[in-house]
Amino acid sequence: MTFAAASAYTASGASASRPAPGAPLRSRNEVGPGVEPDFEDLPQDRPGDDAPTYDPQADLRWLLLRPWILISRLIVVLWQLGTLALVLVSQSRSQDSRLQKRLARRILTTLTGLGPCFIKVGQALSTRPDLVRRDWLEELSRLQDDLPPFDHAIALKVIEEELGAPAASLFEEFPDYPMAAASLGQVYKARLADGRFVAVKVQRPNLPFLLRRDLAIIRALGVIGAPFLPLNLGFGLGDIIDEFGRSLFAEIDYYKEADNAEYFAQLFAHHPEVTVPRVERSLSRRRVLTTQWINGVKLQSRRELEAHHLDPAALIRTGVVAGLRQLLEFGYFHADPHPGNLFALSGRTVSQPHG
Repeated sequence: MTFAAASAYTASGASASRPAPGAPLRSRNEVGPGVEPDFEDLPQDRPGDDAPTYDPQADLRWLLLRPWILISRLIVVLWQLGTLALVLVSQSRSQDSRLQKRLARRILTTLTGLGPCFIKVGQALSTRPDLVRRDWLEELSRLQDDLPPFDHAIALKVIEEELGAPAASLFEEFPDYPMAAASLGQVYKARLADGRFVAVKVQRPNLPFLLRRDLAIIRALGVIGAPFLPLNLGFGLGDIIDEFGRSLFAEIDYYKEADNAEYFAQLFAHHPEVTVPRVERSLSRRRVLTTQWINGVKLQSRRELEAHHLDPAALIRTGVVAGLRQLLEFGYFHADPHPGNLFALSGRTVSQPHG
């Protein structure tokens, strides 16, 4: 029984820990020029680094100097989260299953409307039945890879900007609609000239701007509200948000994700129970990542696994052993193993995105 793990390079957007200093990573033999944000007033990244980076102090100063952006967004965030909180406080204890389904859809709609940062929080909650009602989890799991896609024409434009040629000339077949869409990107199933199918992940537009704006607001609200939270829940909240911000900015650099995926594959090269999709370096850049397409079964429904003659108990054993090996043997691990990033294969396990 094989298990496939997907990291941040798929639509589900996972992330992996960085290797210890000195650990070998494959070189970027396809590195191209850095991509400038679409907004002219976006704060500049650190000199010598063409990738977007997270700097909470600089981002806050940038946002404070643009009150029209700060005030308009703050109103939207407070209104949406405030009204959602009031509804949940007043109705979450109801035993009416139909009401709970409506509440779950309300949570899903609110987080989706607020954008990538809040969707990421919802993704984390979708794997925590100890924190979230089980009748909400089904809706929240849609945040993993079943979000509304962005415009196909924009995706084609990003591909042409990043790869230097239109998709029609790079791929033998390229679909008009993505197979999956998540918080940071969407994935297409394309076919190469040699007949192989590949997964092409295209990043959502203007992500550096959206992430910086919302992270600055979230951090400010968190630091201000931390002293008022009970049971010391606010202790170190700013540091937690900073770690979240750094991981998000690492995740939108698909060069890093490709490096992580290849390194992860090297670690499991002699462990056939775990498969990592091969990266197509010639068709990957900072905002586009192309990998081998793998057909598998999501690890969400026991019934679906058994319908494909897969043994859930065997998959659990494979996942536990692989996880322990990452933590205790390799010191390098897939940090977002939610069901949208893991697939079961007959006879093997597959691991995908490795941001």
